[in-house]
Amino acid sequence: MPNTIKRHFLKEKETEKILQALSRKLNIDIEQVLGSKPRIELAEIHSTQIFIINGKPALARVDDMLLPTLTFDEIFPFLPKIVVDMGAVPHVCSGADVMAPGVVRVDRDFNENDVLLIADEQHGKPLAIGIALVTAQYMRKLTQGKVVKNVHYVGDKLWNLLNKMR
Repeated sequence: MPNTIKRHFLKEKETEKILQALSRKLNIDIEQVLGSKPRIELAEIHSTQIFIINGKPALARVDDMLLPTLTFDEIFPFLPKIVVDMGAVPHVCSGADVMAPGVVRVDRDFNENDVLLIADEQHGKPLAIGIALVTAQYMRKLTQGKVVKNVHYVGDKLWNLLNKMR
């Protein structure tokens, strides 16, 4: 199967829908991040949709969820973040979900099913985008069990595809 990428700019109404969906999903005013009139291009390869905003691959539709990509660093300050110890890093970067013992810090409050940024303890580098399986308050108390579903991580297929697009 050829790796052809179909690309086209979204119309204003489509752009508005995507931005509203993202604002709701992340609980932020997306205009603060992108400005009032961002240009959004949709790139499709196989069944993956990547939304290129102002020339940067910023969002992807993963398992029918609209999520920020790890290349969309402008959004990172607006996302709740968890920090994992260095022992968890290779596991998270291999696609493993985050377990409570690996979490060393929870920055900001969040709810179950919120989108989170997962970073390493030593350098603060973004490792993954995840979905919270518990609230921030509960996560801070847990000592065992799965706390974050890993949906996009450094080195995954989406990451590799995004790097080819840059």
